Amino acid sequence: MREIRIKNHKKDILIIDDTADNLRVLSSILIREGYTVRKALNWQMAMTACHAVVPDLILLDIMMPEIDGYQVCQRLKAWNLTADIPVIFVSALDDVFDKVRAFQAGGVDYITKPFEFEEVLVRVQNHLALRDAKIEILNLNSRLEQRVQRRTKELEDAMQKLQAEINSRQELQTKLLNIVLHDSLTGLPNRVLFLRKLESALNRTKQDDNYQFAVLFLDCDRFKVVNDSLGHFVGDELLIAIARRIQATLSPFDTFARFGGDEFAVLLENVTDLGMVKDLAEKIIQELSLPFKLSRYEVFMDASIGINWGDRNYEKPEFIMRDADTAMYRAKASGRARYHIFDPVMHSQAIKLLELENDLRRAVERQEFIIYYQPLVSLPTGRISGFEALIRWQHPQHGLILPTEFIPAAEEMGLIYPLTTWLLKSVCKQLRIWESCPVRSESLTISINLSARLFSNPNFLSEVDAVIHESQVNPANIELEITESVIMENSEAVRNVLYQLKQREFRLVIDDFGTGYSSLSYLHSFPLNAIKIDKSFVRRMQENKENMGLVPAMIGIAHSMGMKAIAEGIETPEQLIQLRSLNCDLGQGYLFSPAVEATRVIDLLTANPQW
Repeated sequence: MREIRIKNHKKDILIIDDTADNLRVLSSILIREGYTVRKALNWQMAMTACHAVVPDLILLDIMMPEIDGYQVCQRLKAWNLTADIPVIFVSALDDVFDKVRAFQAGGVDYITKPFEFEEVLVRVQNHLALRDAKIEILNLNSRLEQRVQRRTKELEDAMQKLQAEINSRQELQTKLLNIVLHDSLTGLPNRVLFLRKLESALNRTKQDDNYQFAVLFLDCDRFKVVNDSLGHFVGDELLIAIARRIQATLSPFDTFARFGGDEFAVLLENVTDLGMVKDLAEKIIQELSLPFKLSRYEVFMDASIGINWGDRNYEKPEFIMRDADTAMYRAKASGRARYHIFDPVMHSQAIKLLELENDLRRAVERQEFIIYYQPLVSLPTGRISGFEALIRWQHPQHGLILPTEFIPAAEEMGLIYPLTTWLLKSVCKQLRIWESCPVRSESLTISINLSARLFSNPNFLSEVDAVIHESQVNPANIELEITESVIMENSEAVRNVLYQLKQREFRLVIDDFGTGYSSLSYLHSFPLNAIKIDKSFVRRMQENKENMGLVPAMIGIAHSMGMKAIAEGIETPEQLIQLRSLNCDLGQGYLFSPAVEATRVIDLLTANPQW
């Protein structure tokens, strides 16, 4: 048997990805760690590179032109020159079936984008070490055979040496197995070992009616802040401390693993009731809330925990973890530093949200939106002074969808900018039509709600200018509504944008005043024209007729600062009488009219109602 030589020079890594940015990022990380890195944009370049110099390891993307990563991997495995080279898939595809297909194609590992740099480096190191170890094992076998042939007459000595070599091989295999199944930083079981344990527990619960298990999936809150501010060395030290503190709360029979990054998982077996699991989750949260005294810093850290009560109806352990992960994100959304128990309804909601997001992306392209207009009434005169533009989604299957159901998703997906641009263009176009209508001599104002995400877009102002120039609408007839939270977040940048909008003569209004971070100093600092009193305060006026709650104070604040006061949610004549007595300037609500389609606005203006 020919002995295989292990390369003594720097390890050679080939990255195959059709995206130049991905190649640059990965190569810079690996080069910094001392590896020799070569890059290929397609499978032909990859094959040419392998023919020139056989790499020690290959990082392979899935989504590529001509042939995808699975086919590239199969060709590499079918070629004797590269058949034994370990291939790690690096892809944004996160479905378990994509991963299974990757391993079936011959991959040794799978890293999901976006990835943690430390995870990539550890996995690369592990697989390079594993390959060297395999080569070393092959070389050991080769040397053993040569020694047996040469020393047949010295059978006893040869057997002793053979036994020594076997022991060495077993020890090496044990070390390799430990590397493959354990996290190199914390020494805990890793994702692979945990899923094996979980699969065993799932199989057992199908066979034993008295056996029950539960899974806790834990994610550290704001861990990225520590990494970004104090560095990855401190972050690693903190992860080790977190692992030790959690492990101290568990029994020797529990399986505790690090899933990657700042995520951990606990498998509790032979649990008798859900109360035990809740108690443990509360204990972990309490322990993690105590300060971590590291070598140079004292750090505070919380965690959110998702709990999944083991169900024998699950087909795969990955599905159990998927639902535990869903519960964990629900805990984060509920305020962090808490736990949440998975309910099947949550999975249905997640599927529904995914479908909504997919439909929403298509809806923006197809412009499946319509605008409703709710009248703004001058309370002293009782006549319509303007309208608030309210967007609706005309879904082809589900009908009319309110903005509360899709605007948060649009913000999260980055679709709020094109959606707001479309809204502004449509409103300006509609305003021009109404301004040319002979039924009304006075000018109308149209109010548009602005998302907080728009203020971080560098092209926002130029896009607004382009819309106004194209429509030839007077900006003084456009009211832009923002919430108090927008002002509180990055107030200096928001102030600059608002002042530029003010210079363009737009009217600026604080929406839902009183429900956020109300501050008189902030009202003084921004060029505002009006405040909108939230409907919850208007509703409370009738509940507390003696002092009418905070509404008089809000109207007084607006007037003292030279701003108008607008009351939302006026539904009864009594509310209208009270607001008029307080000299409130404008109002809107169902007492006057619900939001109507653009075609009905002319009817309202023609009727010339006076309330």
